[in-house]
Amino acid sequence: MESVPLSCPACGRAHAYSPPAYPCPCGAPTAPPVLRGAPVEPITHRTWNDDWVTVRCPACGRLDQWPQPELCCPCGTVLRVPVRPPAPGDGRTGTRPAGPSHIPLPRTAPAPRPAFRAVALHGAGDALATAARYLSWLGYREVTRPPEPSPARIDLRATGLIARVDTASRPSSLRDVECLWLNALDASVGSVFFSVAGYAPDAVARADGLGMPLFVLDPAGTPRPVNGPADELLGTGP
Repeated sequence: MESVPLSCPACGRAHAYSPPAYPCPCGAPTAPPVLRGAPVEPITHRTWNDDWVTVRCPACGRLDQWPQPELCCPCGTVLRVPVRPPAPGDGRTGTRPAGPSHIPLPRTAPAPRPAFRAVALHGAGDALATAARYLSWLGYREVTRPPEPSPARIDLRATGLIARVDTASRPSSLRDVECLWLNALDASVGSVFFSVAGYAPDAVARADGLGMPLFVLDPAGTPRPVNGPADELLGTGP
């Protein structure tokens, strides 16, 4: 994306800024459109909502939430870069319809898999082991656990994937889902979420919009798909 000139209001330093691009679920790189000529603002207080902006994918027309563009000036001031809001409708034939929250893409069906062998869960270790076996069963390669606890709450890694296994007694939250998605964006990989206690309704809605598969681990040790992306992953594999 073409860079735009910005000026730090604290020290007056000039910058040429290009916002980072992230992959849309359709695969196209998407970057927030910077509002050229608008003044940047120093960030003195953060809220969760202020860290997100609505962006339309230029390829498929999908509207999603993306990280708010920021610039760290060498003077130490962190600047919030204004973004042009999307128009209500731009006439793209690829714009997602208002009804379904998830439309599976046509894919070639994989070879039939043997039935997944469930093992009853008796603790967090069993949940991690079950999620790891399940990812391998789905078709992910080189599924491993990080050698040390991850501050980013990444419990499993595979080729092209990170996963979280939430064993808490309360439903996994919207923030849990968004944190995993952000870490996956940063690493340019996919993400899958497993939860023992299920999900808050807004977490499921957000995962639908992000295309993130959600599974619940039942006590018998069988991962159950919760949303459309999980159904698609179960049906077609990675």
